[in-house]
Amino acid sequence: MSLSRVLLVIACLAASLFTFDSQAQVVGDATNSSPAANGQPSRPKVALVLSGGGARGFAHIGVLRALRKMRVPVDMVVGTSIGAVVGGAYAAGRSADELEQIVKETDWDSVLADRPARYDLDFRRKEEDLMLPSRIEFAVTKSGVFLPPAAAGNAALENALTRLMPEGMRDQPVNQLALPFLSVASDLLTGEMVELNDTPLLMTMRASLALPGVFAPVRIKQKLVVDGGLVSNLPVELARAMGADIIIAVNVGTPLAKEHELNSAIDVTKQMLQILTEQNVQRSIKDLRKSDVLIAPELSGTSFLDFGLYQQTIKAGEIATNKMATQLSALRVPDEQYAVFEYQRSNAGQTARNTADKLPLAKIEVEGPRYINPQALIAQTGLKEGQILSQEQIRQASGKLYGRGDIDNIETVISDEDGKRNVLIKPSESNSSRNRLRVGLELTSDFADENRFGLSVLHIASSLNSYGAELRTFARIGSQRQLGSQFWQPLASGSPWYVAPSLEYNGSSLDLYQEGRKALRVGVRGTQGTLVFGRQLDNWGTIEAGVSRGFGKVDILLPAVANQDSLRYYSTTRFLRFRLDTLDSLANPSRGYLVTSSWEQTPAQNPGERSQAQSQIDALSAFRLGDWAGHLYGEWNRSERGGAPNPLGGFLRLSGTANNSLAGDATAFGRFVIARKIGSLPTTIGGAIRTGFSLEAGNSYGNGQALRLSSLKQAASAFVSVETRFGPLFFGAGATRGNGSSLYLFLGPIW
Repeated sequence: MSLSRVLLVIACLAASLFTFDSQAQVVGDATNSSPAANGQPSRPKVALVLSGGGARGFAHIGVLRALRKMRVPVDMVVGTSIGAVVGGAYAAGRSADELEQIVKETDWDSVLADRPARYDLDFRRKEEDLMLPSRIEFAVTKSGVFLPPAAAGNAALENALTRLMPEGMRDQPVNQLALPFLSVASDLLTGEMVELNDTPLLMTMRASLALPGVFAPVRIKQKLVVDGGLVSNLPVELARAMGADIIIAVNVGTPLAKEHELNSAIDVTKQMLQILTEQNVQRSIKDLRKSDVLIAPELSGTSFLDFGLYQQTIKAGEIATNKMATQLSALRVPDEQYAVFEYQRSNAGQTARNTADKLPLAKIEVEGPRYINPQALIAQTGLKEGQILSQEQIRQASGKLYGRGDIDNIETVISDEDGKRNVLIKPSESNSSRNRLRVGLELTSDFADENRFGLSVLHIASSLNSYGAELRTFARIGSQRQLGSQFWQPLASGSPWYVAPSLEYNGSSLDLYQEGRKALRVGVRGTQGTLVFGRQLDNWGTIEAGVSRGFGKVDILLPAVANQDSLRYYSTTRFLRFRLDTLDSLANPSRGYLVTSSWEQTPAQNPGERSQAQSQIDALSAFRLGDWAGHLYGEWNRSERGGAPNPLGGFLRLSGTANNSLAGDATAFGRFVIARKIGSLPTTIGGAIRTGFSLEAGNSYGNGQALRLSSLKQAASAFVSVETRFGPLFFGAGATRGNGSSLYLFLGPIW
C-alpha cells in the first residue's frame, strides 16, 4: 500500500472517531449515520433487506460474507424474523465469521426445546421427570385446560440471541446503533404491522422471531406481537422509506408445497401460513427497481426448522450472492473506504460494551408477580446487596428463575447511579404458574409373559402460600395402581429447608422366582404415610431424613388358593436419603450425573427379632465421544433380614433375563450404554432417533455369599431409541450369557 493510501486510511479513521457520536441517531436519519456521509465520495445509499425463513435464514450469513469479499458496503439493514436476528447482530457489530462460529456452537435442539436445559431446572422439576418423563403438559385455570402457547420456551432462545450480539448490546435501543437497523413484527390482535424502531436490540430480535406455534408471542409497545413475516416477510417498503437508493433484497422464505406434499392437517395449515407469507413477499418483489438486486439462495431440502444444516445453508447464501457479482460490482468501494466502514460498524458498540464493568449492587427488587413471593425469587437468583457484578452476571442470575417452570418471561432492568448498580427484575408468570397437569403413557413388553401398561397423571399446584408451598399429586392406572399426594413446604420464603408430608396408595401384582423360574404371582396393596425433613442443595440435589408408617396386605394370585387369608403387614421405617441429578437428558444423557444413596431401618415387630435394614447406592455418569453419547451406571444394594430392594432382570438390567427374577440379600450390577444419533423427529412431536448397544454385568447373592467377579452374569443388548413427547421409546433385543434372550419394547422410564 502506498504512503498516500496509508495517510488516507489514518485520516478516515480519525474522522470516523470524531463523528462517532453523530452516528448514533434515529433510524430514519440514514443520511447522517451512514459511513458514506463522512467525507467519502458520493455514492448511492445501499439497504440490505433480509427476509424471514427460520433456519433457512442462515443463508443471510453467507450473503454478508460475500458482500464483504466484494467490498460492498451496507448503509442500513431491514429484517424480518430470522432476517432481523442476523441483520440486528450485524448492525450491532458482529462479522459473518463470528456469526457462523456462534451458530456452530449453539445447541439448536435446546433452543427449540419447550423449557430450559434440564440441568438448569429446579431440582423438584427434575424429580417430576423421573416420576413421569412425558412432556405432554397443560395449564389448568378457572377458564379450562389449555396447551402451552408455543412449542419452544423462552430461556434458551433468549440466551442464544444474546450470544449472537456483541457483549453489552442486548439492551441498546436499535435507533442508537451506528448502522441504521429496522425490523417488523405482527400485532397478534389486529394483524397490523408493528415497526420495531426504538426497542432494545434483544427484544427487537425476539419479537420479530416469534413464529406462531413455535415461539411464544411477546408484549412490546403495549401490543402482543408475533413474527413479522405474517405482514411483511421482505420489508422492501421500509428500506425505501429510510432513504435507500439501492436495495439488496435476500429472500429465503419457504416455497409453497406441491400437492403430493400435503398429506395431513398440519401440512395444510403450514401451507396456508406460507400462502399468506408468499403473497406479501411477491408484493415486495414487485416494488423492486431495475437497479435493485434480488438474491434467492437455492435451499431445496432445507425446512425452516433445519437448524442443523447451517453449513450448507450459509454456503448457499454465499453462492447465490456471487452469482450476482456483475450487478453488485457497481456498488464496490475502494479497500481503504471499506476498511473505514467496517471499523465504524464493528466498533460502534464500544460504549455500550462498558456494561461488562463490575459494580456493587445497591438495590434488588422484583416487580410484577401475582402469586410468587418476590423474596423467594430474589433468594433463588443468588443476588445479594453488596455483590460486585457485571450486567451479564446479573442477567445470568435472574435467568435461573426460568428453571422454576412457572415463569414465561423475565425482564431485567439494570441502572447505574453513583458508582452503584440497581436491579429490577420483572418476571411474567405463565398461564400454568399455579396449576400444571402432565399426562404420560407407559408401555413395557418382552413379547412373551411380561406385558405391562400404565396411564399416569401428575398435577402440581404451586405458590400455595407466601413461602412457596407446592402440592404434588400423582395417579396411575394400569398394571400398577397408584394414588398419592405430597405437600412440600419451605420453612421460610426462599429457604432451602423444607418439610414434606405425603400419603400414598399402591397396588400391583408381582412375580416371584425360585432358581430363575416363576413360582408365584402375588397381589400387593398398601397405604403409606411419610414425613420428610430435608434441604435442597441449590438445583442439583437434596438430602433428607424421614419416617414412614405403612400397612397393607398380600394375596397369592397364581396358583389360585381356595379360602386363603391375606397376609397383612404393618411397618414403621426410618430413612436417610441423598440424591444428586445434573443430567441433561433422561432418554440419552450426554453430560452430568445421577446419584441416589439411601439407608432405611424398620424395627422388629416381635421380641428377639433383628431390625430390618437396607442400604443402596446407584450412580450414573453420562459422557459424549464425538457423535456418540452414553453412560456408565453402577448399583449396589444390601439388606439385613429381607431381600434387597432392586431385583435384577429385564431391559438394561441383565437384558435377556426375566424381569425382576434375580433377587437376594445383596445385589451388584453395572452397565455401559452408548448410542449414536441417526435422525430426528419434528420438534413438535419428539426429538432424536438413536441406535446403540449396552454391555451389562451383575448378580444377586444370598446370605453369606461373597461377591466374586467370576459369578457375575454377563449380558448385552442392541436398541433403537426415539425421543417422544411421552418420553423415551426403546425397541431392542438383549441376551444374557447362558440364560436366554428377549425382545423389548419400552415407552417411559427405564431406570
